Amino acid sequence: MNRKFVTLYRHIIEQERIHPDATGELSDLLADIALACKLISLEVNRAGLIDILGFTGGENVHGEQVKKLDEFAHDTLVKAMEVSGHLCAIASEESENFIPVSEKFMGERPMSKYICHFDPLDGSSNIEANISIGTIFSIYKRISKSGPGTLEDCLQLGNQQVAAGYIMYGSSTIMVYTTGEGVHGFTLDPTVGEFLLYYENIQTPKKSRTYSINEGNYSKWDKNLQSYIEYLKAEDKDKDKPYTSRYVGSLVADFHRNLLYGGLFMYPGDKKNQNGKLRLLYEANPLAFIIEQAGGRASTGKHRILEVVPLNLHQKTPLFIGSADDVLEAEEFLRK
Repeated sequence: MNRKFVTLYRHIIEQERIHPDATGELSDLLADIALACKLISLEVNRAGLIDILGFTGGENVHGEQVKKLDEFAHDTLVKAMEVSGHLCAIASEESENFIPVSEKFMGERPMSKYICHFDPLDGSSNIEANISIGTIFSIYKRISKSGPGTLEDCLQLGNQQVAAGYIMYGSSTIMVYTTGEGVHGFTLDPTVGEFLLYYENIQTPKKSRTYSINEGNYSKWDKNLQSYIEYLKAEDKDKDKPYTSRYVGSLVADFHRNLLYGGLFMYPGDKKNQNGKLRLLYEANPLAFIIEQAGGRASTGKHRILEVVPLNLHQKTPLFIGSADDVLEAEEFLRK
């Protein structure tokens, strides 16, 4: 069927039919996330025309200045998720603690069975420069039996995710998601207000010639990583080198490009930040789930990201993610 006529919700429903025991709750939850992100997209696209650029004057749990758009995105997602009736807890990168969903929002669903993690606006420091930014989310089934969710519900291994995705706000607004049945991408058509299918069953190239890393931190890396970067930049026609460096500095933008065309994104630990700066629950886990579904690989440099045990809501992790052969090669260097 012509992809121009396949909306996000229709595609979600078709994916749901693969599982006869599906209740439709996950489908509705994904649709609610898409709706919230349409509202965020609208504000991002007219950010320079309204008073929503700049800082609020407050700090988040990480000690970072909170931008007005960060706060708007957080509030919009929380409100949309609370009233959906399908969640028992919400965890946001902008909130120090998880948010247990009040029983009044559960209505007739005291057994609301899902948990949602999200980074409301990844890369928002780039918004004034009109660089692509995004929202990242992941969904888990609850562990507790009923009522509002618990911390234990929120601290699950990444391999327990039932859905994950991201929305990228750039020259167009794109939503990419997986429920464990392949990776699919949609573009928001502003004329009809619908996400329409654009990429189906995305498979990332097994090997690439592109790497993404902030080389300004070179002096802070350990020698193994420095050696690997030098190896990528060295000319070797037999190994199709040197690689090309492509680094935006916005995780969603770098990841999306590499997902489609192949590439390796790296955010390592260094002398100043031993575990890097990316959050396991809000960034690494959902993107790792997506890349593995697309045939790629995600690692800390030593271990599979989806098997890292989360000890707290804002745990940080090094991240090496992208084309499978490139990630494996990076791991070989880092283990020396």
